[in-house]
This record gives sequence, C-alpha cells and structure tokens, in this order.
Amino acid sequence: MNQQYNSASCFACGLENPSGLRLRFHDNGKDQVFARFTLEPQHAGYPGMAHGGIVAAILDEVGGRTVMINNPNCFFVTARLDIRYRQPVPVGVPLEAAGWLLKRRASRTQAHAEILSNKRCVLAEAEILYTDLPHNLLDPNEAESHFGWKLYD
Repeated sequence: MNQQYNSASCFACGLENPSGLRLRFHDNGKDQVFARFTLEPQHAGYPGMAHGGIVAAILDEVGGRTVMINNPNCFFVTARLDIRYRQPVPVGVPLEAAGWLLKRRASRTQAHAEILSNKRCVLAEAEILYTDLPHNLLDPNEAESHFGWKLYD
C-alpha cells in the first residue's frame, strides 16, 4: 500500500487542523484508497452517532482521493455526491473508509465510497462525480504551498 500525502490544514486530511478529522490515506497504486480512523465525540450529531455532514465529508474525501492515486497534485472539486446512509456511524470505535475509482475520462472522475464498521458492515456509501479544478481558479504551485502536502510520519 502507498501512503498518500496529507495537507496541514484541510478539514478531512489536515494533520495540523485541531478541529479536523486528520484522516490518513493509503492506496493500492491503481484504483482503491483506504483510511482507518476513529471519530471523536465532537463529531457527533446525536450522542454516540456521527453527524451526517461528517459522514459526507469522509465519503467525499476517500472517493476524491482516488483521483490522486499516483498524482498527488491533481486538484478536483465535487460535482455530485449521492449518499446512502445505511446505519448510524458510531463515534469512539475503529472504522474504515474505502474508495474505488470507477471511471476517469478527460476531466471527470466517477468514484464509489463506503464507510465500514469493524465487522465489515457498510454503514454509509456514496456515488460521487468529481471534476478537475479549473486551472484559472488555483495555481498548482500555490495550492501545493497552501495545502502543505507532505508525507507525515
């Protein structure tokens, strides 16, 4: 498995963001991305259950990370996110997120993402469409500097 880069400040993957999720991602070098994590009580909506927006952020990020396999400076935005909340996502227990690259064509990418319990039960899943970030919106050098992409130990 290949460790993917992390940002310093991103809500989902920023390891220096004190209020963020601090997710770490690994990929298989081809079409799958994985993250293991435990949500904290401050990520809850109802007691013991993750807020739906937090669940959406995790699905969006793990699916989007498929765009970055072998290309950490490929920046993208979410065009569509269709989520199915199957069961409550618990806080305080180990979980896994997985993303699969379904189709990459020109500047568009389709991915599937899931959050799984420690018993491998699908808690939430999403079909996601990403589009490459238009070059006039963000200079890649500026983005690299701003996001602070690097491998953290």
